[in-house]
Amino acid sequence: MNEQAATPQTLSELDRPNSYIGKSVPRPNLDRLLQGRGLYVSDMELPRMAHVVFVRSPHAHARIVSIDTSVAKKNPGVVAVVTGEELAAVITPWVGVLTHMKGLKSAPQRAIAIEKACWQGEAVAAVVATSRAAAEDAAELVVIEYEELEAVTDMRTALNSATPVIHASLGDNLAFERTLDVGAVDDAFANSDEVAEVEFVFGRHTGVTLEPRAVVADWNAAEARLTIYQGTQAPHMVQNIAALHLGLEEAQVRVVCKDVGGSFGIKVHIYADEMATYALSKLLRRPIKFVADRIESFNTDIHARDHRCKGRIGVMRDGAITAFEIDDLTGIGPYSMYPRTSAIEANQVVNLIGGPYTTKNYRARARVVFQNKNVMCQYRAVGHPIACSVTEELVDLAAAKIGMDPVEIRRRNLIADDAYPCTSPAGLRFELLSHHTSLNKLIAMMNYDELRAEQASLRRKNIHRGIGIASFIEVTNPSAAFYGVGGAKISSQDGVAVRLDAQGAVICQTSITEQGQGSESLTAQIVGSVVGVSMERVRVILGDTDQTPYGGGTWASRGAGIGGEAALQAAKILRRNILDVAAAILQSTPAELDIANDAVVNATDRAPRIELRELARIVYFRPDTLPPGIQPELMATRHYVPRQYPFAFTNGVQASWLEVDTDTGFVKLLGHWVVEDCGTIINPQLVDEQIRGGVVQGLGAALFEKCIYDERGQLTNANMADYLVPMPGEMPDIDIGHVVSPTAESELGAKGAGEAGTAGAAACVANAVNDALRPFGAVITEIPLTPQIILTALKRI
Repeated sequence: MNEQAATPQTLSELDRPNSYIGKSVPRPNLDRLLQGRGLYVSDMELPRMAHVVFVRSPHAHARIVSIDTSVAKKNPGVVAVVTGEELAAVITPWVGVLTHMKGLKSAPQRAIAIEKACWQGEAVAAVVATSRAAAEDAAELVVIEYEELEAVTDMRTALNSATPVIHASLGDNLAFERTLDVGAVDDAFANSDEVAEVEFVFGRHTGVTLEPRAVVADWNAAEARLTIYQGTQAPHMVQNIAALHLGLEEAQVRVVCKDVGGSFGIKVHIYADEMATYALSKLLRRPIKFVADRIESFNTDIHARDHRCKGRIGVMRDGAITAFEIDDLTGIGPYSMYPRTSAIEANQVVNLIGGPYTTKNYRARARVVFQNKNVMCQYRAVGHPIACSVTEELVDLAAAKIGMDPVEIRRRNLIADDAYPCTSPAGLRFELLSHHTSLNKLIAMMNYDELRAEQASLRRKNIHRGIGIASFIEVTNPSAAFYGVGGAKISSQDGVAVRLDAQGAVICQTSITEQGQGSESLTAQIVGSVVGVSMERVRVILGDTDQTPYGGGTWASRGAGIGGEAALQAAKILRRNILDVAAAILQSTPAELDIANDAVVNATDRAPRIELRELARIVYFRPDTLPPGIQPELMATRHYVPRQYPFAFTNGVQASWLEVDTDTGFVKLLGHWVVEDCGTIINPQLVDEQIRGGVVQGLGAALFEKCIYDERGQLTNANMADYLVPMPGEMPDIDIGHVVSPTAESELGAKGAGEAGTAGAAACVANAVNDALRPFGAVITEIPLTPQIILTALKRI
């Protein structure tokens, strides 16, 4: 393992003095965005564009008896008022299932509900007007008669015979169930010296993006072509699905994704209101714009993490962990989200529990149930925070049972750094991880022994501070085994096309997208390094299905590992082609030449021979001067997808140092440390930014964020006054270190880094709070760790 390494040691194509790999360079789009020149969907105005506002159900579960649109249609500025039945003539329903997830079921979902509303906020009519204000005014005039039905809200009773079945055609409210039993679990527990068993509760929360979901759909009847401007993470996926359900060919649909103000997985799904917007444009033959307001976002953006998980761990007195067992229950709303499905999170929990540890005895059950709440689906670090929290809190409980230091029990059970490749009990294949190197680095960074001494000293003064540790693994670079194998048209490969323009600059078109991660920068760094041109001479084009190669987009921490490798391979071909032409012009051989600083140079003494600008001039404008038989190809396209491993797993470890006020229940975060191994690091600053941002979202889950529903399925805190998110004043310094274990499956060696911070943050905070409260004998296994939860555990309220 090469600690703190940033420059890969095996990449001869990149290992040059002028390589950008491993360097923190400014983002190419930074000046444009800072000057207010970004182009977001909300900024767009098209000729004849109308605005849509959706009339949404006030009930969590209700039959739609009648809809009277007559008064609304007469309101000034109204173009149309459209019901679900009218829109059904344009767009077909969908079902969010994957065939490889046996038993997964869901009811057909429509763009606008027709007979029944299944959650508070589901669209039941659309009002289209010449302005947003006119549409909102008319929406209040749509008269809808409902027959309110009993709402299914408690996941614990969703499968009871006395509970209503939300979709009668499905027979019950069980969407998916998976069981796993590996090793000799019963014997392992029976022979354990100690067993710890608790139930974990995770609060349902959502991603609060700076920019809400937004779309402009423009049906051009003359061309029979639909252009969709949308803040999305997967343009080609949107293209495929829009075409499929609107009865179009993919070539009739163009998806353009300009600037996006954050996604976090929220904008990788297909939402009913977005599908309705596409259909309304086709129905009304004009551009239609939909922008969710903040309350709509709370009620309709996917939620995540709503789990109740019973966990059990066995341990010997010498610290050896003998077995893990879990029983996970989660509610996903009334539908499985399309097309990625809402069962992936629970499935990931089963896959990831106990992942960093050596024990081979593991039993798991996961049940996914329907309920009359907003839909749940993939959100940053899908399933990882639940799996990490259950695993790491169980490990801490086991350590407490036998009186062992939390760090020491991990040292005795984490998979050894020289034990790879290996396979987990759940069947996950690990190529190369670095748990022990990462843990050792973390302990040194945080001065663990000094903090323990300080903790003991402060306890004598009635100041209660705690240290929490959490090791984690993270799924990145997913192959077709993630979605394609289940029949979803979600590409696991990415493509990059590069070309030398007529002035010697490089144009790069990539299928990955940008929502703030730095995709544009990492692509330019790779291409510039391989070709031998300065980053300022690389222009990156992304987010347009008419302009970029086909690919998956940006999700599941795949941009650098998959899109970056495609960029590397395409740039290598372009460089080779340039050197072939240069050799012909200079009467030399490609082996004697190199490219550096925007010019072809001697490979030996680096003396300049011909500028790329001059080479391009000859190729494009004076090809008659080239030797016979030379046909320059100054463009190359390459695609890449992992094949040997279904995923490229990364790993790391986090630590939290905090103080609990035992009188008020408030938690003050004092310090947070992360050591992460994402393989080759392309841009250290971007990686650290991603990790810090992910940590902050994880801290939000640990301490603040929760969507609170009442027994009737009403979301009671759908606003920024009542739904708390972490702010700068609550955040500690977040120190980051790296270990580098490149994947050998790609030449670049990069794995993903975007979700590592979120994966382990909540777990180490929960462990730190329990560590602080250990003198009181209190153990909390519920997040968010609100003052009320803490004071209740201390029996002070």
